[in-house]
Amino acid sequence: MSKLAYLECPTGIAGDMCLGALIHAGVPLEYLIEQLNRLGISDEYRLRAESVQRNGQQATKVHVDLKPNSSSEFVSEPVDQPYTTFVHSHSATEPAQAATHHHADSGYAHADQVHTHHGHSEHPHPHPNSQPSQPDGDEPQTKNHHRHARHLPEIEHLIKAAQLPTRAEAWSLAVFQCLAAAEGAVHGIAPEQVHFHEVGATDAIVDIVGTCLGLDWLNIDHLYCSPMPTGGGIIRAAHGRLPVPTPAVLKLWEMRQVPIYSNGIDRELVTPTGAAIAVTLATKFGPPPTMTLQKVGLGAGSRDLSIPNMVRLWLGEGEASSTEAQQHWHSGDRPNHPQQEPKLHATQTSPRLRHPSPTGEGLGERSGPPLETVEVLETQIDDLNPQAIGYVFNALLAAGALDVFTQAIAMKKSRPGVLLTAICHPEQVADCEAIMFRETSTLGIRRSTQQRRILAREIQQIETDYGSVRVKVAWAGPGKEGAIANVQPEYEDCAQIAQQQNLPWREVHRVALQAWYLQQKKAASGGTIHTSPDRPYR
Repeated sequence: MSKLAYLECPTGIAGDMCLGALIHAGVPLEYLIEQLNRLGISDEYRLRAESVQRNGQQATKVHVDLKPNSSSEFVSEPVDQPYTTFVHSHSATEPAQAATHHHADSGYAHADQVHTHHGHSEHPHPHPNSQPSQPDGDEPQTKNHHRHARHLPEIEHLIKAAQLPTRAEAWSLAVFQCLAAAEGAVHGIAPEQVHFHEVGATDAIVDIVGTCLGLDWLNIDHLYCSPMPTGGGIIRAAHGRLPVPTPAVLKLWEMRQVPIYSNGIDRELVTPTGAAIAVTLATKFGPPPTMTLQKVGLGAGSRDLSIPNMVRLWLGEGEASSTEAQQHWHSGDRPNHPQQEPKLHATQTSPRLRHPSPTGEGLGERSGPPLETVEVLETQIDDLNPQAIGYVFNALLAAGALDVFTQAIAMKKSRPGVLLTAICHPEQVADCEAIMFRETSTLGIRRSTQQRRILAREIQQIETDYGSVRVKVAWAGPGKEGAIANVQPEYEDCAQIAQQQNLPWREVHRVALQAWYLQQKKAASGGTIHTSPDRPYR
């Protein structure tokens, strides 16, 4: 049996929320503090945790209190000032007035500075060179002084020199490298040139390394993650006003093809730090894996929202696939108590980590067709003219629905009715719901989020004795590397030829399919067609 963990992120994800969930799940705070002290930056912050209530549920809130200067005074998070803002001061004579990152819809850094959110828009901490959005155009009120900046190589040196547990070290390096790669891609610079401002980097180091330490302490073999909420709104940054999600978060999602959706909360919900942790370490994104649930850790954000503002970390045991069993996170023994050093097996190799890939497959996952998030809308109708259903079909498909269908059902009072179902991408939900309300007699629509796995496909053109026909070709493997799984001539082309030439539709379909296979055979023998000559088919 493998140790499995699932990150459920209904209100997004941030580094401090991950830490809170791990501590709530049983990782000793003292152990994290002891291990993090090895990084040599303990004079820059204080790590603490407290129990809080979020919508009536108890959760753990982690605070990284940053030291504003060389004095020993720490300043705690201003959780009661949700719109306090912090900007980077370039003046050596300007005094430091605050010490913790406040991310109330915080903004984006300059090209040489990383937007390293410790907590998302619901988790206040100051951010250098950013001016978070203010209510009614309020101006920033506080500023933050910094000492110097850390580039990626310096952070890597801190982690490598700390003699952390092997897996925690490797995962921490991978997360920072992933974050730097995303930031570099956004700004058009090499990852090594990405500039982490010290105050901004300190809490990111604590969040990322602390999360990796916690996962290692729990001896997790496979980490899974839910789809991500996009958030929304506008943030004010040094470069001006920017939309949410921020560029770095979008780039991280793009790197891994993370399934995303809108939960209706217009705030910055996913931070670059939180996104980097999930994108780098998660085996896959989607619904929870099959497992025996043993414990749930709750990591709180700073504000109360319409739904509980927390990350839920599900812990349990389950059977991993044979491929996952071969590619799991190689682990040393978890320490039995904070003072005990993890011992590695003598034959253990370096940890094998997943890296972001365009297929969306993660650690321990066999490469295969990517997953995407879809919304399923359905409603029951028993008092609508059947002629209207056909019109609704066409309207929904024109609005971008992926599929529309009906099922005959028996409703209350023994009335025959139909179950109307539309499947669409999250961005088409509003349009499809508007059509269903406008064109039918329904008073309510149910909505559910699901995952679907789709094959790579393309349209190819072939010539037949009857004319040109488009053929849809689908591949079973990732991209177009696998065996051809399905070949189907397009219905509309076959129907048009059949009507124009007074032929049976089935005859046109048969001839088109035969022509495609003949072209494949010709290509395999050296001829030229639109597809690869060495691509197998079945």
